Amino acid sequence: MSDIKAVVRIEHPDIVLTKTVTHDQSAKVKSVLEAGTDPTSGKFFYRIQSSDFRQFEDGLRKDHTIGEFERVIETRDEKAIYSFTYTDESKIISPIISTANGVILDMKNDGNSWVLTVWMPDRTNLATLWDYAEQNGIDIGLLRVNEYASLGSTDAGLTDSQREALLVALDTGYFEDPRNATLSEVATNLDISQPAASGLLRRGIKRLIISSLMDDSEKPD
Repeated sequence: MSDIKAVVRIEHPDIVLTKTVTHDQSAKVKSVLEAGTDPTSGKFFYRIQSSDFRQFEDGLRKDHTIGEFERVIETRDEKAIYSFTYTDESKIISPIISTANGVILDMKNDGNSWVLTVWMPDRTNLATLWDYAEQNGIDIGLLRVNEYASLGSTDAGLTDSQREALLVALDTGYFEDPRNATLSEVATNLDISQPAASGLLRRGIKRLIISSLMDDSEKPD
């Protein structure tokens, strides 16, 4: 049976950063999926766009789901990368998806709700996410679901090296939240340098997103 790609909208005040984006309604938040997070640090990275970062950070200070935060990089076009630590009060969806053997391909806010694009090995694996949402009072809706050929059998524009790096990272727990493997450990398993492993994962994830999320007319040459 083919794997699936599902686009899901979820909403709950305890999902990380929800109170912040409600406070700063200009904010656009997107997870940095390729960030080499050290699982022992508890830091998670997001790309932020905001017309007023002071407003955004004021929201962070009032957000019960966020512990510490740091503006890591800022550009001139109202964009920045932040690192966050979560509090015990926060609801985190990515471990639930990992439990169902899924991978988050994309995550971004839509107002104070969150839109996740996830890969699952089978449509029935979505039940894990729905069960968690029901048990925790999370509003959840399925926007669309498509058959999606397996990472192991599709090229999706991937090179052999990119496919191998993604599968090794998946198998070692690199995509889990918090991560069970560091980028260095993935690189060791691949017998390549850490920068090379980072590049393969970053380009591989980009190719998967282009292949699965963009229409043919939108895809770059």
